[in-house]
Amino acid sequence: NLSRTVLSPERALLSRAKLIRYSPWLVHFNTGACNGCDIEVLAALTPLYDPERFGVRLAPSVRHGDILIVTGAVTKKAAERLRRLYEQMPSPKFVVAVGACAYDGGVFKGSYSLVGRLDSVVPVDMYIPGCPPRPESILDGIGKLHDKMQGGRSRERSEEGAQRAEQTGG
Repeated sequence: NLSRTVLSPERALLSRAKLIRYSPWLVHFNTGACNGCDIEVLAALTPLYDPERFGVRLAPSVRHGDILIVTGAVTKKAAERLRRLYEQMPSPKFVVAVGACAYDGGVFKGSYSLVGRLDSVVPVDMYIPGCPPRPESILDGIGKLHDKMQGGRSRERSEEGAQRAEQTGG
């Protein structure tokens, strides 16, 4: 019977959410930064930290990604690309803002070429403060987002992460 093999959109979304809980794949996007955070994100994905033991790895395509890792201050040119990239990701999708620049522009805050905070372009689920944050902090943030995903709470802003970023001046 065909009706048993075809999932409704809601059921397919729930099924996908269950899969993400076990092995989230990352998509990394730099919106225009000094590359400090990019180096730390990539360092966090090396065998030294071995995130693949948790199922975490870089996605080969944005269409396979579950978590969008964004670094850098959001420039006007990058905002449009970021929005398009976000829309191309399958649902459910999660966004992690890495570093002070992704949080509020960092040292570039107030620049004519910036649109402002990352959450003014796409919804953010987790903030990882620092300039740049250490690989351990990045993996800790992804782990906390993973725990949040298991609780089924998507699209809620991480108040704890935002407060920590404000306290560190990020």
